[in-house]
Amino acid sequence: MDDNKIAKLIISTIIGEEIETLDFRPTEYRSDIERRSLTVYRLDFIAKIKTPEGFRLVIIEIQKAKFATDIMRFRKYLAQQYASDENIIEANEPLEPYRKALPIISIYFLGHKLEHTKAPVIKVQRKYIDIISGSEIKDKEEFIESLTHDSFVIQIPYLKEKRQTDLLILLSVFDQSTVYEDTHILNIKEDDFPEKYRPVIRRLQYAISEPHVRKTMDVEDEILEELDNLERTIASKEKEIEEKDKKIEEKEKKIEEKEKTITEKNDVIENLTSIVEELKKKLEEK
Repeated sequence: MDDNKIAKLIISTIIGEEIETLDFRPTEYRSDIERRSLTVYRLDFIAKIKTPEGFRLVIIEIQKAKFATDIMRFRKYLAQQYASDENIIEANEPLEPYRKALPIISIYFLGHKLEHTKAPVIKVQRKYIDIISGSEIKDKEEFIESLTHDSFVIQIPYLKEKRQTDLLILLSVFDQSTVYEDTHILNIKEDDFPEKYRPVIRRLQYAISEPHVRKTMDVEDEILEELDNLERTIASKEKEIEEKDKKIEEKEKKIEEKEKTITEKNDVIENLTSIVEELKKKLEEK
């Protein structure tokens, strides 16, 4: 079973462009959770995309988020992608060769729901706009392409909605509502999918049948449960800290009010003392 062909099929369908070649670059991040070594793989590819003018090379990164708090992790990783020398190629121009940064396309699979939209698949597409005329600039600039990027956001919870397009039909394999009690088994039939997408179903079924894959998924479930508990604990602690800060703020306000009252009393005493002194002085003069 050729995983590269499966990856090309899925990514091409998501971005809506024909991929000529796709080179996989494994990346990993390691950390320790309760003395357990955890390796999380992010999928990075260099894709040669077919265009009317020929071909263009781009970096495609795929990440999955279970928690809304994964945003900072995505930002840090994106910064690493922009800074990485691995994402730079030599442009062999006849007059003056130079180093060129590859454009980036990011694809995010979200296990949680966004706040304001139920769209299952969202494309974040850049446009060049002439601010003076308001017209769109069609020709792409290397400077801009190297410093900005397009993104695709897939909300897994909404993939169970009506599947009107080929893309939604393909992405339905990620629909969590199709699982059995064993959350690793998808309740899908190969015959329900167009012929061109059936290799994806076969590959998933094959992967699930492999013992080491099942074991890896079980370990991931345990780790995700730990992370979920950790997130709830952090949220609870943050609430406690917020309440304590509020109480401290109220106490400080009361102290400030008391100090103000004391200051006012001191002013009154000072004024009374001044009046008494004046009266004494007048009495002495008599």
